[in-house]
Order: sequence, then structure tokens, then C-alpha cells
Amino acid sequence: MNTVLITGATSGIGLQLARDYAQSNVHVYACGRNRQRLEKLVAEHNNVTPLAFDLTDLAATHDALSELAVTPDLWILNAGDCEYVDDGKLDAELIKRVFDINVIGLSNAIAACQRYFSSGQRLAIVGSIASEVALPRAEAYGASKAAVSYLARALQLDLKPSGVEVSIIYPGFVKTPLTDKNTFQMPMLISPERASKEIRDGLAAGKSHIYFPKRFTSILRLIGVLPYRWQNALTAKLLAQG
Repeated sequence: MNTVLITGATSGIGLQLARDYAQSNVHVYACGRNRQRLEKLVAEHNNVTPLAFDLTDLAATHDALSELAVTPDLWILNAGDCEYVDDGKLDAELIKRVFDINVIGLSNAIAACQRYFSSGQRLAIVGSIASEVALPRAEAYGASKAAVSYLARALQLDLKPSGVEVSIIYPGFVKTPLTDKNTFQMPMLISPERASKEIRDGLAAGKSHIYFPKRFTSILRLIGVLPYRWQNALTAKLLAQG
């Protein structure tokens, strides 16, 4: 692999992926909204090309991705956000904000990137294990990631005839500025360095579905096949234990 494009490359998992790929002598297109953080990344690695734009703006996304000097072998669409609902009181604006970046922003990125797709490339989409089991306060985040998972699984079917492989990534809790805001127990929390390694190893092996950390995501996947009433009881107990 020679070139990778990463969205959400200014923080958390995306930033760690950009650093790790750059250190492996891969040319990185680092995408994000924060121009200063992108410039700092460029100062660290001379094989990083910054692309500053807002994924929720379709026109800006098309403009930013309209003239890539080198076509990526790997596309990692990682940008996302999380806001929680308190006491089951839905806030329509909150839900719209989360869906705008997690679902619409992802769709904008795919629409802008797909002109470059060709056989042998891989599209990696970062979802969440939260898409597979209902979790407390995650009405907006979990629903958006369920939409991401469905979209990605459908793309696996539709892009396969063209030779473009799609990988879907299902992280558990990863220590990032996003999860640093959480005020609840996060079972089996892992570092962004470990998350990056899990993703890079999984993509290098050609995996279509990448789950980590394995113990936590395996537990939630098993819970996910049970009746909903049982799921709710077990999930509440798991999260309460931390």
C-alpha cells in the first residue's frame, strides 16, 4: 500500500492512524476541520497532505477531494461525533447534529471519493459496537452507527463486483478526547495506539469486519442475539460493573 486517505484525522483514532501510517512510509491524506491540528501533523511527518474541510458540507467535501494528486489504495472514513440523551428526553437538534456528521458526513465522503474507486482498493468505514446492542443514553449515537453499519454492509454487496472491498470497523471504548467527556464506566477501555494497531492489522489481513477489543465486543455480540428483554437486563449489568 502506498497511499491512504483518512477522515477525522485531527483527533483520537483518526489522528493515531494518520501518525502510524505516516511512520510506515505511507503517503497520508489527512482530512479534518481543524486546520491548525492538520498543520501540526504535517510538521511531524513530511509524507502527510492536509485537507481541511467540513464533511457535513457536500460542496466543500467534493471540492476538497476533487483533485487528489495520488489515488489512495485505502480509504478510511473515520470522522464521527457522539452526544448523549439524558433521562430519555429526546432533543431533535442533538440527534440531527450526530446524524449530520456520522451518517450524512459519511455519505458525503463516499459520494466525493467514489469517482476514484477502482479494483483492488479498500474502503474502510468506522462504525461502533454500539450499533449492535441498545445502550443507555445512546439513542442518537447508537442509531446513527446502526445506520452506518447498514450502509456499509450494503456497500459490501454493491461494490464487490467492481473489485472494491469494504471493511467495517466496530470499536468498543477507546480513550480519546470524545470518550474523555464520558461520565460513566467504560468497560475494557483501550488506548488509541492499540485501536490503530487493531485496525491496521485487520485491514492488512483483508478482514471485512473488524471488532475490538475482542472480549468486550464478543460479549456484546452474544448479547445481541438474545431476546430484547434479556439484552436490556444484561447490558445494564455489564455497564454497571464497568
